[in-house]
Amino acid sequence: MTIPSSPKTIDELMNRAYDMAGLTLGQLAHSHGFTTPENLKRDKGWVGQLIEHELGALAGSRPEPDFLHLGIELKTIPVDSKGKPIETTYVTVAPLIDIQGLTWETSVVSHKLQTVLWVPIQGDRDIPVSQRQIGTPILWSPNETELALLKQDWEEIMEFIALGQIKQLTARHGEVLQLRPKGANSRSVTQSIGPNGSTMMTNPRGFYLKIPFTQSILSRAFD
Repeated sequence: MTIPSSPKTIDELMNRAYDMAGLTLGQLAHSHGFTTPENLKRDKGWVGQLIEHELGALAGSRPEPDFLHLGIELKTIPVDSKGKPIETTYVTVAPLIDIQGLTWETSVVSHKLQTVLWVPIQGDRDIPVSQRQIGTPILWSPNETELALLKQDWEEIMEFIALGQIKQLTARHGEVLQLRPKGANSRSVTQSIGPNGSTMMTNPRGFYLKIPFTQSILSRAFD
């Protein structure tokens, strides 16, 4: 199995992304000698890994954009028959300790969302995984309004964390960005700032983009 090289330019990356649009996941997997899973319950990250492989993404799970040399993050996004995202979009793990001096401009969330290559994928559960089609890619950077909303939500969430109030944070907080538990299961724990600046154990958290926000990105691109 040959591993595709990383694209050297944005044009090369976009050409590859356009070339796979219209293919099914099964066709793309077959071209790389991959086995397509029956369902994604146990293979939640399989689609993203397949698309990363095809496009030559290098970052893996590191806290940096997938195409660091191009400054581009890759996000696959499952959509229903009307083109609406089916789920929230994971961005990165949230820092829960040692956050003094951290600003929006230096945050991983900000770096990852500077420019995103969105790849819509048919996500309806009644379509077998192998028959789900890959959609037209979108290269997106947040406009001033989107950037202000992202920054505002991030700063509000980080203030809760800094004040030791992470238990008070729910997925309802934030207009476009939310914080949710992120771990293999509820037994996963990590250190976080507790009340009065103490340290306590809690479930890891991740930053996620809310569905209405990603839906607005897709709608604007395809209108």
